Amino acid sequence: MTRGRSPGRGYLRRRSAGLPRHDLLRHLLRRRHLRAGFRGVRATQASRTVSVFRCGGAEDTLRTFRSKLLGDGDEARLVVPRPKLVGLVGVQTGFSSAGRRAALRSTWFPSNSDTLLRLEQSTGLAFRFVIGRTKDVKKMEELQREEEKYHDFLFIDVEEQYLRLPYKTLAFFKAAFDLFEAEYYIKADDGIYLRPDRLATLLAKERSHPRTYIGCMKKGPVVTDPKMKWYESSGHLIGYEYFMHAYGPIYIISAEVAAALSEARNGSLRTFNNEDVTIGSWMLAMDVNYEDVRAMCDPRCTATSIAVWDIPRCSGLCDPVARLKELHNKSMCSKSPTLPPEDR
Repeated sequence: MTRGRSPGRGYLRRRSAGLPRHDLLRHLLRRRHLRAGFRGVRATQASRTVSVFRCGGAEDTLRTFRSKLLGDGDEARLVVPRPKLVGLVGVQTGFSSAGRRAALRSTWFPSNSDTLLRLEQSTGLAFRFVIGRTKDVKKMEELQREEEKYHDFLFIDVEEQYLRLPYKTLAFFKAAFDLFEAEYYIKADDGIYLRPDRLATLLAKERSHPRTYIGCMKKGPVVTDPKMKWYESSGHLIGYEYFMHAYGPIYIISAEVAAALSEARNGSLRTFNNEDVTIGSWMLAMDVNYEDVRAMCDPRCTATSIAVWDIPRCSGLCDPVARLKELHNKSMCSKSPTLPPEDR
């Protein structure tokens, strides 16, 4: 992928003064020569009309909905098979998390397909709820009704089980890489408060290393007691302390890393009990550049926070449904400028 040169701090200071949040992001993204690709509307080669946007057992329900809505007319070409993006944000969710999704849609996550597309156009980021399947017919029917109302899911072909989170994450990265041509792929949980504009600004930063792993990095003792939370049954393979890896609620990998994961045969990569440790072990095996961004694990809203959650008490917000609304009602969380005054 041809990578545009992203703006430096001097440019941000000159252009951000007095600009609304989304105008600032448009200035950033225009410099990256990607804006036409954000909407998925003008591909560099002839696009084809696809009625259902699937890869294997995965499906992007928003593009499927738009393709059916536009029909076979000329406008159908506006929906391309693999749209170009700065980033694809997969918000991991489950069948018991309808309340969380509702709270997210009433706060920072777009509330309908139109606002979902507008956010994509203004930030270069596409957002989808990522969910697998279950044998429970009633739950699948409830999910289908929710999808028909919002069209904001990325369905993946993996069974939803907490102990299989590493497999779900790998299935997400594979599906995301196949369905979206993004520079970055972001895994996020449905229990965090996120500022999409600041995430877009972080990703607009110029990076020389093509293989990048971004998040709140940590180390710590390996938990080998089966009675304790975060127990690691394969701890003997690791030793007394974990290698450096990103906290699980949100982290980012670049396109080249996602490409390598997408080529891995199912069952060929070792997994551990904990999803964040599993991903960290795969990153350790690759020549990736680690980028520690503390603004991605802020316990409170600040002028620079990108993701807010109740670290270290909970892996996410301790009471997500209530806390998401509480945070969103605070001006510092939802209405503060994209960049702090000293960086404008």
